[in-house]
Amino acid sequence: MVRPRVFILIVILICLSAVSLLQASVLGETVYLVPLEGAVEHSLKIYLERSFSEAERNNASAVILEFNTPGGRVDAAIEIKQLILDTDIPVYAYVRHQAISAGAYLAMACDRLYMAPGGTIGAAELRQGLSSEEITDEKLLSVWEQEMRNVAELRDRDPDIAAAMVRREISIPGVVESGQLLTMTARRADSIGFIDGTFNNRGELLEHLELQEAQVITKEMSAAERLARFITHPVTSTILLTIAFVALVLEIMTAGFGVAGSVSILAFTLFFGGHIIAGLAGYEVIILFLMGIVLMLTEAFVAGFGILGLAGIAALIASILLSAAETGEMLTNLVIALVLSAVIIGISMKYMVRSKWLSNIILNYSEDKELGYVGPQHVLQLMDKEGITLTPLRPSGTAEFDGNRFDVVSEGGFVAMNTPVKVTKIDGPRVIVREIKTKDEEAN
Repeated sequence: MVRPRVFILIVILICLSAVSLLQASVLGETVYLVPLEGAVEHSLKIYLERSFSEAERNNASAVILEFNTPGGRVDAAIEIKQLILDTDIPVYAYVRHQAISAGAYLAMACDRLYMAPGGTIGAAELRQGLSSEEITDEKLLSVWEQEMRNVAELRDRDPDIAAAMVRREISIPGVVESGQLLTMTARRADSIGFIDGTFNNRGELLEHLELQEAQVITKEMSAAERLARFITHPVTSTILLTIAFVALVLEIMTAGFGVAGSVSILAFTLFFGGHIIAGLAGYEVIILFLMGIVLMLTEAFVAGFGILGLAGIAALIASILLSAAETGEMLTNLVIALVLSAVIIGISMKYMVRSKWLSNIILNYSEDKELGYVGPQHVLQLMDKEGITLTPLRPSGTAEFDGNRFDVVSEGGFVAMNTPVKVTKIDGPRVIVREIKTKDEEAN
């Protein structure tokens, strides 16, 4: 006999299967509409991966990529092209507005290429950097031209037309003259048979594909994906790094932990978080960054500047460079951020000295003798003397000896205020002290 529990489990499985089949029959065919807008970049790949995966799980009849892009990164476009080629679902391109440069490359990679009247496609010359300077390196141009030819041949399109979008010197009678970069309107592309048709709207395209009765599911970017796309833009990344560095320097110069430290943490969190969501960095980058911060903080409690500080800075820079899609581009952004940070800090020190907030980190008063300060010529007599700290030593600060104030440096580690100290070394104008511990503290 079948046990009651086994019987109940079998009934539940049968019911779930029936519900699944019923749901599939009710839904019928489904089409995933995926808007491809803005620049082609690595963060776009995460969005398309999610959309394609969902379409495959739900056995979609087709995926329509709706193009409106001015182009973007070639390396990102090649990765996205592979997504299109790897899926078993038919992928159709519909250029409603424009598919320029890398956008044209992706549109040609789709199983079918359709356009709306007024749409444009082409102009796939290589450009680089924030200035969008045209690349003339023959090696890079040759590789990109071959990529365009390959993807055109893969979908039975004229490879010479695809190549003419890359090189101005290519001439095709009746299509483009030598010296001009090929960009085509929908009517022109349709007249020479380069695309598979023009349609006024999405409804006409679905009817042509015999999917007019299908349920259309539009996949939009999530808030996290939009944020990642914004953060990974070179300009945004540079601004975030500048804010993070300026706030970090101000925090180091300020006693305790305050607003500057919070701003620095927030800026670095946005920078690395955006690059992780975009798929450009893994959590190992965060670990390397935290190691750099820990090493720099450890160095702050040691007199002088040594190997720990240098290792911390190296780890911090390495974590930033490793989070980039292209190391050279991120290195440029990093240098710009460091220069901007130095300028901002310099201006702040020069013109904002009288600020009540900055007075906590900037020395804006003189060490007058009337206040108990003495000149460096008297420091030699302090050797082996005992006194008490008037401020925390991090590792520098102020201590009192025989009723006089002296700038001192701890020989190792943090020393709290009102702590007995002893002078252990005189190094030029520097007075190096050590905390005086009780026998019980030394035993512990």
